[in-house]
Amino acid sequence: MNKSIKITSPLSHQGFTLIELMISLVLGLLISAAVMQVYLINTRTLTVQQSASEVQDSSIFAIQSLESHIRLANLGNPINYITDETNHGGIVLTKNNLGASNNTDPKYFTINSANGLSNINNQPSDQLTIQYKNITPYDLFDCEGTKIVKGSTDWVVERYFVRLATGATAKTGINDLVLACSSGRVDTDGNVIAAFTGNGQVMVEGVDQFKILLGAQSSLSQLNYLAPSIYTEIDKPETDKKAALTSIKLGMIVHSNTPLIDSTDTDQFVLLGVTQKLKDDNVRKKYYRRSYETTVLLRSARVMTIISKAS
Repeated sequence: MNKSIKITSPLSHQGFTLIELMISLVLGLLISAAVMQVYLINTRTLTVQQSASEVQDSSIFAIQSLESHIRLANLGNPINYITDETNHGGIVLTKNNLGASNNTDPKYFTINSANGLSNINNQPSDQLTIQYKNITPYDLFDCEGTKIVKGSTDWVVERYFVRLATGATAKTGINDLVLACSSGRVDTDGNVIAAFTGNGQVMVEGVDQFKILLGAQSSLSQLNYLAPSIYTEIDKPETDKKAALTSIKLGMIVHSNTPLIDSTDTDQFVLLGVTQKLKDDNVRKKYYRRSYETTVLLRSARVMTIISKAS
């Protein structure tokens, strides 16, 4: 019986040629580079969205809470013409505002000084101190969560300021800062029942700057927004009252907790009409930053001038 013998050519066992391997390698690298590029773009976009969401969540909701507390300023005070001399006036600028017997250090009052912590170059943060009394038929809670019993005769004092985050160490460049609130109580005469000079409760994390302006209205047609130090230095006219405080402008620069992948970030802002620039810090992490401004009208703070002319 004849049997067929199959002869295999040596060429059928050969692998890829060098040119084929090089082409495959180049194609693989191109595909990998395209996949990595898409991954980096998606990751960068996701990081920006996450950072923006963090700033929005920690800032907008915190600002709403901050506004609700500041709107309580001057509650319980029958005086509606508020100045730096008003007894238990809604904005605490001097000892006179807290009561005749008060001896609190003025550094805990509403001020703008060179000592305020800030991540902005040559622009220290401000401090806002307010007071009110719970005359509502309900229990309230101060900024630190302490209950204010309805009908209480004590005045609640709340101090909003920028400090280092818990566990953070002060540096010459960018610091980890928060906006905090310390609350206390004074009696009718201004004697301190509970101090408002502590580290307080964190209101907003990742704060770079906190600024305020006081709205001083001397007539129906004239409203000026002034820094606290400028307002307190204004002399009272001999024949007229000092301009009354009717509103507060608040401004904050806040950053996210998640660093950006991109090497660039915003380092200059306009806050309450003033250009703010971050401190020079080559080793700082890059964060998503945003500025916020809001205006709060003081409770019961109204200025009305009625002019009558005999015919």
